[in-house]
Amino acid sequence: MSVYWIILFLVLLLIELATVNLVSIWFAVGAIAAFITSFFTDSVLLQLFVFVVVSVVSLFVTLPIVKKVKSKDKFVPTNLDRVLGKEAEVTKEIKPNHYGEVQVFGTTWTATGDEVFKVGEKAIVDAMDGVKLIVKKKEEK
Repeated sequence: MSVYWIILFLVLLLIELATVNLVSIWFAVGAIAAFITSFFTDSVLLQLFVFVVVSVVSLFVTLPIVKKVKSKDKFVPTNLDRVLGKEAEVTKEIKPNHYGEVQVFGTTWTATGDEVFKVGEKAIVDAMDGVKLIVKKKEEK
């Protein structure tokens, strides 16, 4: 029976390596535990019990650690994102469905919007589409 546990371990390990999402590593640990158990007993039920218990325990023990590590993979703002919501000065006329240019923090960007923007007007950066900015009219106070 120990050969089956090693085969199961290798299959689960290959699945883990293929997905890189921590989906089967806990079961691979359980398969190793069942493999070790198979040297001490021929009872398939006991080996299966060890496999299930070790898999579930390793899942619950490592789950908080995995969540903590995975939470660090969240969106990290880049320098490009810092222009969102900022004021831009139109340097080349923008028309609906046509690109113009704006300047934000001294950098010139290709921009578009739903309205006409004349050169020298102020706009607010509403969103980004790739490396192009989508601007809207700056509301006067």
